[in-house]
Parts: sequence; C-alpha cells; structure tokens
Amino acid sequence: MNALDLQPHLAGDLIELRPLAADDWAALFAAASDPKVWELHPISERYKEEVFREFFREALECKGALVALDRKTRKIIGSSRYCWHAVAGELEIGWTFLERAYWGGAYNGEMKRLMLGHAFTFTDRVIFRVGATNVRSRRAVEKIGAVLTARRETLTLHGKSIEHVIYEISRPLMVES
Repeated sequence: MNALDLQPHLAGDLIELRPLAADDWAALFAAASDPKVWELHPISERYKEEVFREFFREALECKGALVALDRKTRKIIGSSRYCWHAVAGELEIGWTFLERAYWGGAYNGEMKRLMLGHAFTFTDRVIFRVGATNVRSRRAVEKIGAVLTARRETLTLHGKSIEHVIYEISRPLMVES
C-alpha cells in the first residue's frame, strides 16, 4: 500500500487545493470571518479572530490542511483537511468551510470529489465526523454520497462537550468488463 500524501496539490474545473501555508493567514481569515459560515457549527464563534487563530494553528500543525482557491480569481475561498487516524486505521476528511458565495454544492462537491479521488489511491473508506446539530454540513456530506453510520462520538472543543455523528463513503467498486 502506498503512503498517502496528506497535502497534495489537486485541481478541478472550479477549485484548486494546495497545502496550507503560514502566509495564508490573512486570506483564509477573510474567507472565514463571516458569522453565517459558522452559525450551525458547534464552534459558532470561529469567525472571530482569536478563535480562528486556534483553528489556523491546528491546521498548520496537522500537516493535512489544504486551502481552496477559486480557479478563475485565484482567491482563497476556504479550506479542508485530511487526518489519518493510525490507531483506527481511518482517513477522515473534515474541517471544511467555504465562503458563502461558493455555497450550493458545485464547489464543495468538486472539492470533496478531488479529495476522495486522492484518498481512494490509499484507502477504501473515508469518514466524515460532523457535529450532530450541524444540519448544513450533514446535508453536504449526504449530497456527495456519504452514509450515516451508527457511530457517535463526543468531543470536547473549547471546553464544551459536543456530540458528533460519523458518516462514511467507500471507494466505488470497479466493474471489470
């Protein structure tokens, strides 16, 4: 089995994903500073600079964070991450957000297709951990074909216990002719 590059450079028609760099702070915070982006998220104050700084620091440290660029304008419009959970042998895609102007499916769908295509060169299954009450994110992963599992996890974020549901998506089976 190959080792998975958690920070690849991926490009589609609408979006380009590249490794997050420290120099991306201002542009990524600009994309994240809209309170509406975070209103359903368990950490709904992530639009605030001091809260987003922690998110950004963690993203740099995880070595799996990608920034999303609009291919036409070259503007940073959001981010996502890969996280390999070695103990469980699972690859997670998450921490995804996009500016509101890019909501509605086409950009997120392409981002996830690019990330899943890359992930499936390494693993047969990817998980998505989503805050149980984050209806927008739950719908987004369902839209790309992820299936809700029976797994639930409670994580402590910023001193709050938050229930998460786990979705998964498996590599499509190749039909031989």
